[in-house]
Amino acid sequence: MKSYIERYQTEVGGDGLLDPHAVAEWAYRNGLHKPSVRTVVDAIATDIAQQFREDYRTDAKGQRYRAMHAVRSKKGDKTMSLWADMDDERAPRDHFVRSFAQRRQQIVGDCYQLKTDVDVYNAKDPAQKPIQVPLDFTVDVEELQLPFKGKKAA
Repeated sequence: MKSYIERYQTEVGGDGLLDPHAVAEWAYRNGLHKPSVRTVVDAIATDIAQQFREDYRTDAKGQRYRAMHAVRSKKGDKTMSLWADMDDERAPRDHFVRSFAQRRQQIVGDCYQLKTDVDVYNAKDPAQKPIQVPLDFTVDVEELQLPFKGKKAA
C-alpha cells in the first residue's frame, strides 16, 4: 500500500492533502489494489459498526445516550469487536464495564498522542508562541451536562 500511496502522490500531485477515498479509487482504477472477499466483508462490517456507533437514544430524563457499546478482545491471533445494546437485558454488565474502560483508555491514548504532537510542533519553531492544549476536561463535561434552557440544538 505504501508504494502506491507514494506513486499516487507523484502522479496526481495536488496540494499535499490526501483523501484516503481518492487514493483508494485511484489505486483500484489503476489495478493496484484488488479487493478480496475478506476485504468486502470487512467493509460491510465497518459500515455495520458505524451504524452501531451512531445509534443514539433518549432516556426518560431526556438524556441522549449511545445505545451500542463494543468490547475489543483477542481470539487466538484475531482481534474482534463484540457489540451489545444497553437496552438489551440479556447483555452482561461485565461487557459494559469493559467497554467503558476501553473507551476511557482510548481517550487517554488520544490525549497522550495530542500532547506529543503539540510538543513536537511547538519545538519546531521556538520563536513562536507555543500552542497550549489543556487536557483537563472537567469543566467542558460539566458545561455539556447543563440543561439546555432555551438553547436550540445544533
